[in-house]
Amino acid sequence: MPPKTPQRPLKPYFFYGYRKPSQNRPTVYGGLFSNRQSIRRPETKSQPDQSHSFDLKKWDPHYLSNQTPTPPSKPIFLSHTQSQRLSPIARFIIDAFRKNQSQWGPQVVTQLNKLRRVTPDLVAEVLKFENNPVLASKFFHWVGKQKGYSHNFAAYNALAYCLNRNNAFRAADQVPELMDSQGKPPTEKQFEILIRMHSDCNRGLRVFYVYQKMKKFGLVPRIFLYNRIMDALVRTNYLDLAVSVYQDFKGHGLVEESVTYMILVKGFCKAGRIQEMFEILEKMRENLCKPDVFAYTAMIKVLVSEGNLDACLLVWEEMRKDMVEPDVMAYVTLITGLCKGGRVEKGYELFREMKEKGILIDRAIYGVLVEEFVGKGKVGKACDLLKDLVESGYRADLRIYNSIIEGLCNVKRIDKAYKLFEVTVQDGLEPDFATVNPLLLCYAKMGRMDEFCKLLAQMEKLKFCVVADLEKFFEFLVGNEERVMMALKVFEELKGKRYNSVSIYNILMGALLKIGEVKKALLLFDEMKVLNFELNSTTYSIAIQCFVENGGVQEACECHNKIIEMSQIPSVAAYYSLAKGLCRIGEIDAAMMLVCDCLGNVTSGPPEFKYTLAILHMCKTGDAQKVIEVLDEMMQEGCPPDDVICSSIISGMCKHGTLEEARKVFANLRDHKLLTEANTIVYDEILIEHMKKKTADLVMLGLKFFGLESKLKAKGSTLLSS
Repeated sequence: MPPKTPQRPLKPYFFYGYRKPSQNRPTVYGGLFSNRQSIRRPETKSQPDQSHSFDLKKWDPHYLSNQTPTPPSKPIFLSHTQSQRLSPIARFIIDAFRKNQSQWGPQVVTQLNKLRRVTPDLVAEVLKFENNPVLASKFFHWVGKQKGYSHNFAAYNALAYCLNRNNAFRAADQVPELMDSQGKPPTEKQFEILIRMHSDCNRGLRVFYVYQKMKKFGLVPRIFLYNRIMDALVRTNYLDLAVSVYQDFKGHGLVEESVTYMILVKGFCKAGRIQEMFEILEKMRENLCKPDVFAYTAMIKVLVSEGNLDACLLVWEEMRKDMVEPDVMAYVTLITGLCKGGRVEKGYELFREMKEKGILIDRAIYGVLVEEFVGKGKVGKACDLLKDLVESGYRADLRIYNSIIEGLCNVKRIDKAYKLFEVTVQDGLEPDFATVNPLLLCYAKMGRMDEFCKLLAQMEKLKFCVVADLEKFFEFLVGNEERVMMALKVFEELKGKRYNSVSIYNILMGALLKIGEVKKALLLFDEMKVLNFELNSTTYSIAIQCFVENGGVQEACECHNKIIEMSQIPSVAAYYSLAKGLCRIGEIDAAMMLVCDCLGNVTSGPPEFKYTLAILHMCKTGDAQKVIEVLDEMMQEGCPPDDVICSSIISGMCKHGTLEEARKVFANLRDHKLLTEANTIVYDEILIEHMKKKTADLVMLGLKFFGLESKLKAKGSTLLSS
């Protein structure tokens, strides 16, 4: 075996470590550049665990206040894929940025000065990966000052891309001026880059700004770039600017392409300028560029989106004059637009035309025609379309079945609707709530509760969530106030069949409260308590309003306390109702506390509560005129004074003002006919009683403060005990 020859050690160079410096090659050390693993985040295990250590300085109140908080830096690291795509020198530059937390400074310049030379291609490579526009600009400026260096077009383009990518597009627009100042006049390509950037982000005015700048530099765009400029302006609703660009286009003697015409046509269609659109179409024909079916379909699509159906039909007639045969997409676009615009008969004529021509009809056309015929009450035609659909070899989808079932139920053909429901089950279409809701509603209206319950049983077999669907059904039912009593009657029939829940009770209670049937709503509330249902905050909030309407403020307060015990918050309507109820029985202090509690718990309280706090604040001045100014502002906002507002005047003036100032405020309200004479007298009596109560409270507090209770008790006084 021959002896092993010792391997020659690798010649060290900048990738593996540092080499011997020379006159032309300065020392380049390893680390973040040569060892790619060193850019990982530092291991936290090597650091002592400070989560449980006690530091006395942290408990010194003067320590933290003297420290200037420094936001934690979040360095951005390149992924492995990005790192592999960079050249070693580019990785060195980017690592120098990262080591200094992406901030330009002397440390970065020191690292960059180690490089022998920087090429424009290297600058472009770095800027492609840099996402800090300030750092990129400073690096670009620093490189430009190096001896013998000159930026090329690739470097300028990379700078523009970098600035635009980081939302500094206004700075990117100044790159052409920068190029010109550095002796590198911009070409059409640089402006094309800027136009494409702004166009992709729908910045139409910026596109026009770059175009105007392009004209100042004496550059004439190509036809392709002109089209892009006009398209961006049309898409961003600057049609007049697009027309002015088109005039420049003609002024330079350029010849339009079909794309140029179509951009303007779609713009005029979108703006509703039909006459000018037809003029452009005539120019297309003169230039042997007759619109094809795709162009006409695009026009119809734009007009349909704008709701201009008359213009759609004019374009359709124009297409026939040009002997252009419409395809399926053209028919679908126009028929869908006509149906959704309420012209289902015209859409049906086009459908018949498709049948005569033998064109393959899409199922979407059947669907939109069925829906519109059902909406017009023409269920017979909808059924004929369903039959035609099945005979054509299609399978109707659930949306079509739902529309026809709803139409049959609307005309009281419930038996046929139920048979169609069974067909959907047999076809395996998995009917949903939209399918059964018309059936349930029709059975409820006709009083056929046996069939109603039979349908519910079938829904259970089909694995419907029956209780949840019934909640949706009752919510839909009570959406019309005329059907509230019918909903209550249906619910009475379902009680013994386990089809009840707290949510259904809440829906019915809220509906009964809305129509003024408060006693019936309270009967449902009592019924829930008898059945030991787990009541929620919604139940108690509705009950609060019902009790207040029925005069039971004490019971309403108990419901409020139940909600607080549940660590929940009453509804805004419950807060407002209870506050009004407390004001009516003279519990003004409790009402004011409730107002503050409401505004502290909800995001947007009633405007009356907000003005209540403003009035209480103004009452601290004891000036009636300032309170009247708040009331004037409140009335300008369309919020007339109510019991809570009047009680806040009484509370504030009794605490900080006088009876005379409060009476001035009420007199002002009476003069503006916001209070009747009778209500003014009532509030004056409440004002006197509340002032007596506050005075008595102050006297009692004074006696307790000066320790005079024992003397009063020795003389046989029972004032304190009472």
